[in-house]
Order: sequence, then structure tokens, then C-alpha cells
Amino acid sequence: MKKILITGGGGNLATELVKANTKYKITALSKAQLNVCNQDDIELALSSYRPDILIHTAALTRPMVKHIESPSTSINSNIIGTSNITLSCIKYKTKLIYISTDYVYPGITGNYSEEDPLLPINEYAWSKLGGECAVKLYDNSLILRMALCEKPFPHPKALTDIKKSYLYIDEAASIILKLINKKGIINIGGDELSPYEFVKKTNPHIKKITLNEVSDVKMGKNSSMNTNKLNNILND
Repeated sequence: MKKILITGGGGNLATELVKANTKYKITALSKAQLNVCNQDDIELALSSYRPDILIHTAALTRPMVKHIESPSTSINSNIIGTSNITLSCIKYKTKLIYISTDYVYPGITGNYSEEDPLLPINEYAWSKLGGECAVKLYDNSLILRMALCEKPFPHPKALTDIKKSYLYIDEAASIILKLINKKGIINIGGDELSPYEFVKKTNPHIKKITLNEVSDVKMGKNSSMNTNKLNNILND
């Protein structure tokens, strides 16, 4: 039985990965147990648990304004922290799966494939791309660019005038566990829809909001992803 270690064990994605698991021995460590900014923590975790695979979900995400107000925190958590994880995975020959974001794409035309040029559209996305750079230097790795949505949707309103490839976190977790033997870069997402269209399918009471009413985060007009690669793998 393969052993999987998950960073960011207190987060939503790690929680759903544990719930979705049926075939692996999974250990999810919280920030108090494994702080990615502390190389000693990482070394202790890898030497103690000796995982076959490390899924790196730990990251500074929201509030998005934090990446503007405190770039050093963003750099330490998402860029240096991911570099620390990568270095230790190289040392222990551990497969590394890194959770990235659809925000690394330009957010203009949509339908972005894994080979398309990147241009992060906000400071958070730059920090995640910085993490990608470290992970990409390690051959035994998989980068997953994802458009994750909490379930239930945490806001009373959803945007009507942008497009994304949202998936709820629980569905995404099940997909991740089907990809653990893959390497390279894979987009994980759903159909191209506005957040309002996506959320309305499960919450008929969701209200509308437009992009010009949002001031705390920069978003592209169309960040939808081409998921042909993913679908071919899942249907193989």
C-alpha cells in the first residue's frame, strides 16, 4: 500500500483527500505539525513517515489582499516553502504533487492548455507560479493547475461576467487520487461557466455580482482551462 503525506492537513482540500481515499495510507499534517517554512519540520516528517508521495496543498491563499500587503509572507509560504518541500522530496526520492491554480494563465481568451504561455493575473498567482518553478525542476513531480470551489459556495453572490472551469473541492479530491502516478502538468477543472452559472446548479438562491463590484482580487475575464489531457487520462 502506497503511503501519502499531505501538507496543509487542516485545509479543505486535504480534508477532502482523506475522505475520498479508499486505497492508500494517508497522513495529513497541519501547519503546527509541518510548517513548510521550517526545513527541519519537513525533514522530520519525511524521515519519520517515509511517504511514497507527498501532496503539497499547504499555501497562503486568502485573503488575496494579503499577497499585496505582505509580499514577504506570500514569498515565504508559497515560493520558499514549496522550494523547501521540493528539496526534501529530491533528497528522499519522494514523488511530489503540487497544487497550483488556474490564475497562472492570462485570463483573457480562456480554454488554456497546459502548454499555453503563462501570465499570472494577480499576486497570489505569481506566488503559485514561483512554487511551480521549483517543482518543475524535479522530474518525479506532478503539477495540478486547478479551479477549486468550496462546497457550499461561501459567498451570497457569484460573478456573472467572468468564465472559469470550477470544480467543487470534493470532486477535485477524487480526481487527484486517480492521478498520483502521473507526472508533468495537468489542468483539473470543469465546464467553462461563469461562477454564477456554476453555483446556481446547487444553490438556486445565489445572487449576482459583476467584476467591477469586486475590489479585493484581480481576476481575468476568462480563465477557463482545456481539460482534454485530464479527460483522456480518466477515460483511458
